Amino acid sequence: MRLSQWPLHLMILPALLLTIVYSYGPMLGSVIAFQDFNPALGIFKSPWYGLENFRYVMNLPDSFQVVWNTLIIAVLKLVVGLIVPIAVALLLNEVRKELFKRSVQTIIYLPHFLSWVILGGVLIDILSPSHGIVNDFLRWLGIEPIYFLGSNEWFRSVLVISDVWKEFGFNTIVYLAALTSINPALYEAAVIDGAGRWKQTFYVTLPGMAPIIILTATLALGQVLNAGFDQVFNLYSPQVYETGDIIDTFVYRIGIVDAQYGVATAVGLFKSVVSLTLLSVAYFLAYRFANYRIF
Repeated sequence: MRLSQWPLHLMILPALLLTIVYSYGPMLGSVIAFQDFNPALGIFKSPWYGLENFRYVMNLPDSFQVVWNTLIIAVLKLVVGLIVPIAVALLLNEVRKELFKRSVQTIIYLPHFLSWVILGGVLIDILSPSHGIVNDFLRWLGIEPIYFLGSNEWFRSVLVISDVWKEFGFNTIVYLAALTSINPALYEAAVIDGAGRWKQTFYVTLPGMAPIIILTATLALGQVLNAGFDQVFNLYSPQVYETGDIIDTFVYRIGIVDAQYGVATAVGLFKSVVSLTLLSVAYFLAYRFANYRIF
C-alpha cells in the first residue's frame, strides 16, 4: 500500500466502524434464536434450546398466512414499483418544456422525504369512512363509503398504491438519469430506418435502460420479504391481520409485545437467510442472462 493512499483509507474508517458496530455486531444476537432466552441471564447464560423456537413458529396457526401476506404484498410492490417509474420516466423524457419537466420531477419526488408516520396520518384522514375526501367523493357519486384501512379486500391495494406513490418519484429520477446515457446517434439511426416513437422506445430506449432496470430489480428481489414494516405498522389494525400482517409486524408483536425474544429472533433469522438466498439467486440470474456484474 502506497503512503499516499493512507488518507483515503482513513476516510473510509468511520463508515467501516459504523458498519461493524451497527450491522455486523448485532448478528451475534442471532444465537438467541437457539436459546430459551432470559434477559436477566443474557446471551451467554441463557439455556440452549436447539430448534425448538423454529418448531414453535412452524406450529403457530398464523405463520404461513403471515409469510403468504408478505410475499403477495412485496411482489406486488416490486412489480408495480418497476412499471410505474419506468412509464413516468419515458413520458417525462418526451416533454420538451424544461420548466414543466423539472416541476413535475420535484412534485412527484417530495413524498419520498416524508416518513410513514406522517403519511400514515395523512392516509388515515383521506381514507376515513366518515369524513375522508375519498369517501366523500364516493358518496357524491352515489357509492357507499368503503373502510379501506379496515377491509381485508382493500387493504393490500392501499399498501401497494400508497407505497408506489411515495417512492416512484425517486425511481423515476434514477431512470431519467439512465436515459441520458443513451447515445442520440441510435435514435437518429432508428429514424433513418423508419422507426416511429413506439419502435424507438422498444428497440432503443428500453434496451438502453436495461442495465439500471436489472440493477434495481435485482436489489429489490433481495428485499422481497421486507414488505414495509413502517408502512404496515402505521396503517394496519387487528381487523386486517388476515391480509395485512407481514413477517416484520409478526416479529414485533411476538418479540416486543409478548416478550418471546427467542421466537422472534428465530423468525428474523429465517427471513434473513431466505433474503440472502434470493439476493444471491438474483445476482446469478442477472449475470447469467444480462451479463450484469457487481464489480
